[in-house]
Amino acid sequence: MAYAVTDRPDTAGGPAPGSALAALRARAPFGWPPVAWALRHAGWTGPVAVALFAGLLRFWDLGHPNAFVFDETYYPKDAWSLLQQGYEGVWPENANGQILGVPQQIPLTSAPEFIAHPPLGKWVISLGEWVFGLHPLGWRVMVALLGTVTVLMLCRIGRRLFSSTLLGCLAGLLMAVDGLQFVMSRVGLLDGVLMFFVLGAFGSLLVDRDQARARLAAAADPGAVRLGPRPWRLTAGLLLGAACSVKWNGAQVLAVFGLLTVVWDWGGRRRYGARRPLRSMLRRDALPAFGSLVGVAALVYLLSWTGWFASSGGYDRRWAEGRAGLSPPRTPVLDLPLPQLPMSWVPESLRSWWHYQAQMYDFNTGLSTPHTYQSNPWSWLVQGRPVSMYWQQVPAGQQGCHSSGGCASQILALGTPLLWWTACAALVYLLWRWALRRDWRSGAVLAGVAATYLPWFQYQHRTIFSFYMVVLVPFLCLAVAQLLGAVLGPPGCSARRRQYGALAAGAVVLSIMACFLFFYPLYTAEVIPMTDWQARMWFTSWI
Repeated sequence: MAYAVTDRPDTAGGPAPGSALAALRARAPFGWPPVAWALRHAGWTGPVAVALFAGLLRFWDLGHPNAFVFDETYYPKDAWSLLQQGYEGVWPENANGQILGVPQQIPLTSAPEFIAHPPLGKWVISLGEWVFGLHPLGWRVMVALLGTVTVLMLCRIGRRLFSSTLLGCLAGLLMAVDGLQFVMSRVGLLDGVLMFFVLGAFGSLLVDRDQARARLAAAADPGAVRLGPRPWRLTAGLLLGAACSVKWNGAQVLAVFGLLTVVWDWGGRRRYGARRPLRSMLRRDALPAFGSLVGVAALVYLLSWTGWFASSGGYDRRWAEGRAGLSPPRTPVLDLPLPQLPMSWVPESLRSWWHYQAQMYDFNTGLSTPHTYQSNPWSWLVQGRPVSMYWQQVPAGQQGCHSSGGCASQILALGTPLLWWTACAALVYLLWRWALRRDWRSGAVLAGVAATYLPWFQYQHRTIFSFYMVVLVPFLCLAVAQLLGAVLGPPGCSARRRQYGALAAGAVVLSIMACFLFFYPLYTAEVIPMTDWQARMWFTSWI
């Protein structure tokens, strides 16, 4: 698909001749050396500028509120426990008050605690606690950093995907002002960390695709050539393994992205003239892809448990002792009883670890405890039931409340409504582009949507929340950027068509940014009058 603004050359530096950036450079005001330099290196200066804007938003007053926000009551304390003893320990019921109290007390015990998620995300959070201590700033800073870097990555990924710096930066800008990604970048939860690894893997596979096709184009026989080392696909395997080591949702992404990369290999061999492209892909690409992604991911997942293996007190750490070398009685994959097979050749630590995985699987698939803010995946794209992560009603005259009717302070994990509703239309457009025009870019974005969104529909009776969709946000922003690229107009269209397209696309972007600004107080726990809070409750399901 061709876009109105194509300024990313594949092999040369600087904007392509005839592009929008080249036109800007030709004008006199842009001849000033610093501006000319910035335009010449717009492939990096543009994304960095967008990321700095996103970082300013995310780091501003990051330590507020001085409280445990939603599931921060779990993960930051688990992270501190990992930092101190290599495994998650038990905390007393009044631990939150002691941690936030003055003077601070940290009542961590050495007794092991059952934890439902792998440890890597908590290890990431612990890096901030190692620097700043067990305080709100400490357990939020690494998530904010990754949320900011994710915006930079999305700009560069969009640039590569659409061959347009403008559209890449537009995708990053849209994510910078998405309320859900903004909120999840400012709280010490795992989903923002998961998003970082998933998007990094997607970008790595895009680079691998470009490099593989360059080799196929240069090959004398595209059906027989072996593509050799593929470091970017190995990088994707590492990142997908890291995603699985944060939350098991990463396994679904691993499956979809693994299928995506071999389909790209199949298409590449067919495009460059292989006589039997499918057979050639199966013989020369499928097995290396499996090893690079699944094999590497499994190794990373196992290594993420190093702290548990190195300790002696972790949960279930000694489960296999005294069990006569027998295997665990069931498997978390099939949920079927297994015979007691002799397993004396398997180390006790591995058998204990496998049993722990089985218990985690039982918990994650069987959780059905009702929650006020649980919701069905059918409502997620339209933001039908956002999660209130923090709420405090402030009486008049306290904490800066000057309204006689009292005030409210809330953190609502609500995606910027206009962005998400526009994304619904964009997904329909991408489905049309992929199904009827065979647009591989649309297919790539839709694969990301399928990997991060569709698997949740199998959990109709499980307690799940809409903020899980922060992993989906980058792909929604890419979809909207692609739609707005089409609105701008195809190459060769008339000046009037281009003008109308720019006005329409600009109006959409400005409306989304204004919508984010309107809801900003609900993203940052700002104290606002109750009347202002009520004005932002557009639907009763948001309350």
